[in-house]
Amino acid sequence: MTIYMKKTLFVLFFVLIIKPFVGKSQVSTTLSHEKYRPRFHYTPPQNWVNDPNGLVYLDGEYHLFYQYNPFGSDWGHMSWGHAVSNDLKHWTTLPVALQEFENTDGSKSMIFSGCIVVDSLNTSGFFSKGFKKGMVAIFTTHIEKNGKGVLQTQSLAYSADKGRTWTMFHENPVLDIGLSDFRDPNVIWYPQKKKWIMTVVKSLEYTVQLYESADLKHWTLLSEFAKQGDVSKIWECPSLFQVPIEGTTQQKWVLMISSGHRQPNYLGMQYFVGDFDGKQFIPQKQDSVFYVDEGKDFYAAIPYANLPQGQNPIMIGWLNDWVYAGKIPTEKWRGGFSIPRKLSLLNDNETFKLRQKPLISSEIPTNHVSLKANQAFSSKLTKINKNVYRLVLTIDLKHTKGFDLFLLKNKEEYSKISYDVLSETLSFDRTKSGHVNFSEQFASIEKMQVKQVNNVLTLDIIVDKSSVEIFANNGANVLTDLVFPRNETSSFEIKWKK
Repeated sequence: MTIYMKKTLFVLFFVLIIKPFVGKSQVSTTLSHEKYRPRFHYTPPQNWVNDPNGLVYLDGEYHLFYQYNPFGSDWGHMSWGHAVSNDLKHWTTLPVALQEFENTDGSKSMIFSGCIVVDSLNTSGFFSKGFKKGMVAIFTTHIEKNGKGVLQTQSLAYSADKGRTWTMFHENPVLDIGLSDFRDPNVIWYPQKKKWIMTVVKSLEYTVQLYESADLKHWTLLSEFAKQGDVSKIWECPSLFQVPIEGTTQQKWVLMISSGHRQPNYLGMQYFVGDFDGKQFIPQKQDSVFYVDEGKDFYAAIPYANLPQGQNPIMIGWLNDWVYAGKIPTEKWRGGFSIPRKLSLLNDNETFKLRQKPLISSEIPTNHVSLKANQAFSSKLTKINKNVYRLVLTIDLKHTKGFDLFLLKNKEEYSKISYDVLSETLSFDRTKSGHVNFSEQFASIEKMQVKQVNNVLTLDIIVDKSSVEIFANNGANVLTDLVFPRNETSSFEIKWKK
């Protein structure tokens, strides 16, 4: 950043911009009159959202900060919205946390994506002696002038009241390499070196950079991880964190990057599993790209920081795709977030892969069903679901070539999960799911390889008004898509392939 905020300018900014929001807490409601408003996913009461930011746990509260436009339902004026939960299932919306501000030369500083850490050792010096609950936000300052982004740098803000009010560091930025596409810092504490480690991307160069710092203010470049896996789209929102290996006491490092999709021209997320020695990340050998989610609408996910010791990592992603994000047919809100997902690693012939399990409220109408070939689907949820339900299915694939499972079915409208036994391919078809013509790229069919286990396939399907999340084989394979059915009630049925 070539422009430094003067202290007096910051004080004026805090009084005029941040202060009016303090104390105006708003409880998130289902707003059930809105046709596509999810009941069990967090959405803001109004306006545009995209990337989750600053996922952090402190004193019984899970914080969800996120990219937010305080002034409308289109992208712009990027600031940080804020919500909190005691259980990751019921959310309360709080006032805007960090807001876009103007600079002395007429340019604007948007608050782009980043993270929050709990600086329990007060390495930053921002807090009183002995205070162990200070939050520090590390985020990208995006400088825009005359409608054009001219510079991205990394900056700090800090809070001593659990994220309710924030103070900007008066010596921002703390990391500036002179690029206009240098963003999305994610920071962890690395106890072996008693240093903070930052992952951040040079987006147009498909490069993750790793930096270290003792105080969050001064950063030294350690290494780079570049041009591997999917480079069909720019790289964004990196994160490096440890994930436990199932059935062992061991962990491996996972590097997640938002990038391209298996299908050209769409967006998705990829990940690498490997080792980190405090300086460099070395990935395991992978014969193909590992995608976090095979659907079109899971992006920019990051893990929670400061979780209680021994707890598995938890992540939340943005439910949308930049290809059509500004066109989806919701009302005064646009964009929302996934069900939180607990992460572990499974060992597949000495290749480690992610498993994701949804952390979903028991209040969602749920049916556990075991099915065999040629058996009809019978459920009390068929007539009362109002497009909100969870199906946990155990499907015996003996004596069948597969099936078509119709969800959100109303006359000629439906979303369809299909499985082919021979190819072990599961697909999700939303081409006839309702409103699909708002974008030429929305109607689509996604596919993923899903192995049978002893001729059995398990599916955990969460349908919530305008989204479908499919967790196959206990979360070994995941697919997430938005859908916009015209009707507010629906049925489901299964047709077997002979």
